[in-house]
Amino acid sequence: MTSTEDFVVQLALTKGLITQAQIDTAREQIAQHTDLSTPPPKVAEVLIKEKAVTPSQLSKLLATEFGMQSVDVNMVRVPSELINVLPRELATRYKVFPISRDGRKMRVAISDPLDVQALDELGYVLNLTLEPCVSPAEDIKQACDRLYGKDAASLEKMLENAGEGADELVTANDADAPTEGKENDGPIIKLVHSIIMEAIQRRASDIHLEPMEKRFRVRYRVDGVLLEVENPPKRLQASILSRLKIMSNISIAEKRIPQDGRIQVNTGGKSLDLRVSSLPTSHGESIVMRILDKEGLSLGLPELGFFSDDRASMERLITLPDGLLLVTGPTGSGKTTTLYSCLHFINKPDKKIITVEDPVEYQLSGINQVPVRHEVGMTFASALRSMLRQAPNIVMVGEIRDLETAEIAINASLTGHMVFSTLHTNDAPGAITRLSDIGVKPFLVSTALRAALAQRLVRTVCKKCKKPYTPDAEELRSLNITPAQASAATFTKGLGCPNCNGTGYRGRYGIFEIFLVNEEIQRMIYDGTGTGQLREKARSLGMRTMREDGVRKVLAGATTIEEVVSITVGDAG
Repeated sequence: MTSTEDFVVQLALTKGLITQAQIDTAREQIAQHTDLSTPPPKVAEVLIKEKAVTPSQLSKLLATEFGMQSVDVNMVRVPSELINVLPRELATRYKVFPISRDGRKMRVAISDPLDVQALDELGYVLNLTLEPCVSPAEDIKQACDRLYGKDAASLEKMLENAGEGADELVTANDADAPTEGKENDGPIIKLVHSIIMEAIQRRASDIHLEPMEKRFRVRYRVDGVLLEVENPPKRLQASILSRLKIMSNISIAEKRIPQDGRIQVNTGGKSLDLRVSSLPTSHGESIVMRILDKEGLSLGLPELGFFSDDRASMERLITLPDGLLLVTGPTGSGKTTTLYSCLHFINKPDKKIITVEDPVEYQLSGINQVPVRHEVGMTFASALRSMLRQAPNIVMVGEIRDLETAEIAINASLTGHMVFSTLHTNDAPGAITRLSDIGVKPFLVSTALRAALAQRLVRTVCKKCKKPYTPDAEELRSLNITPAQASAATFTKGLGCPNCNGTGYRGRYGIFEIFLVNEEIQRMIYDGTGTGQLREKARSLGMRTMREDGVRKVLAGATTIEEVVSITVGDAG
């Protein structure tokens, strides 16, 4: 036995956790080990396998003996900045897991308190004073895998054994891929598939593959936050990029201009679309893949984050017989998801619904969806013009980008159609200014527009590890939460667990600003009133800002003060 193993087994014996007979039985099993291709198990491993003792019990024994804390790394929420302070390579080499940092001190989890040399070396490399806690070795390994992604050894092993077994990911474009060199491409194919599979398992919305000067960085966007995972070897960069370009049917010879493509994949009985974008950079082509579930959305308005009062307003708006409803916000704020949920709500056999999208992101049963195809002249405007001859009740335009599309959409809303669309603006009243900037006449906007909805997405507290907590005075001031509001609120935070990959958050929720157009607002739009005055009038009529809606969700325990402050930093109101 190694010194640490011998020490912990004897310690467990002394404390009465195990018996000498159990130790003897474990040694007999080890003596019967005859497989020369694998090393014999250790006494502690056999005792754990036979359930004589648990890894957690041994870990707590060591912690008590050395005057350290015992920590469950599965419940630790790791600050994102620690990933850069303690990179994967060092965590793996020294078998540690980062917990927290306070100035020049950093708490880390270790499994072997006797390995003082490793701690001294790591502290010297990081130029920090390390405060060790004790956790089982397997827990540390699994926690590191969740935090950093797959380790380098597993990637190398995957490359070596790539030809063994069937791929778990089936891509629709593989049949059309060039056959030349395919017999040597197995390892790269499996590595690329593993990158996509891991992203899907982590619920990522995007995969970013970014060539750097000396490394090839891979990051996943999960719940709106980028998470760096283990980087593939730099030498494989060209092969991985070429493989992805082949899968997405874009030219592998063209490396000077941006290109767009799509990959269709089937995994676990589910069909997914990956929208692929390549962009030439100084060190190679950067590729970003947006993951879309083609089989559609069936989210209701409550699942999006609408409270009952806002939900009632939205249900009234989307069931109007005609008019224009705009959903606004930056890229990635969930505008398309909101529109799909509205369509799902009103999708009945007595309604004809047609959408024009670039591209069709989700397939909705019972709805006619038209993809934009610029190469054959099928633009938003031309598609919208043709759609109106199909006598629809409801029309959804993916985005209003120019005057021609805006005028056709508004005219459609004035001739008995309900029109849904999106705009890129910072707030709801800003939609008026945006339409004016495009060139739409104010009298058309005032007549057609029924409402504008602005939204952002905030991360929701993980339900598996959420705990109540009491915010300090500074946190309450950051959102102008009064003592009366705080006393009646349920503030929660996630501690971090396997369900949320240690972040404390899982999933996202919308915060909204609904700008309703009544007769008074109509007159102001007709007169060309500015966004500021429109916003003041709407607030006097009861409009809540996104920050105020975020405060409601904080008080209800759905999200945290930090999330709302960071997402609505520009909202004074």
